[in-house]
Amino acid sequence: MGKIKNIVFDFGGVIVDINQTAALNKFKEIGIDNIEELLDPYRQKGIFCKIEDGSISREDFYAEICRLTGKNIDSKDIDQGWLDFIIMPVEQAKLDYILKLRAKYKVLLLSNTNDIIMRWAMSEKFSPAGKPLDYYFDELYLSYKLGCMKPDFDIFQIMIEVSGINPAETLFIDDSEANITSGKTLGFKTVLFKKEDCFSDIEDKIAFYGEI
Repeated sequence: MGKIKNIVFDFGGVIVDINQTAALNKFKEIGIDNIEELLDPYRQKGIFCKIEDGSISREDFYAEICRLTGKNIDSKDIDQGWLDFIIMPVEQAKLDYILKLRAKYKVLLLSNTNDIIMRWAMSEKFSPAGKPLDYYFDELYLSYKLGCMKPDFDIFQIMIEVSGINPAETLFIDDSEANITSGKTLGFKTVLFKKEDCFSDIEDKIAFYGEI
């Protein structure tokens, strides 16, 4: 059994807690009546998918929201719809724990996300400690920059090729069963992270698969 040398984390639902209801309510408020059909905790649909797979830019997304609603909506209100997905503040204890893991493992992030959320995450507003998301990880692999999304194999393959990690030596942690299935197929050790799980139990999962 290969020993764990790398850890790959999902973002929403693992690193940050999510509140889909708050996001749905905000987008309904600005006029997206069918938002339940478009916004999903794991993989979006329609223009919400297009901004996350990089098919459209942040500016094009704003314009399309205005077109769909027939209203001139301030981009800050649209941004807030996405940010309401995330329960704030982010738990600093989780982030500090990731730094602890980096002392022993290469730690990566693999996320279906978009430019709007990442503009916040890459700023000092992200963490109570005033550090951006990339301060806590060795490498970030983001769907809107890579042009593909989980659970498609392409985004995993890009991460494997660019980072040089061996899936057999890598623990992949995600809260989506579909993403976990893809990870297993490609040879990753996997953990399906559930809302009630304790983040600090990750070391127990690593011990199960084997230490360095």
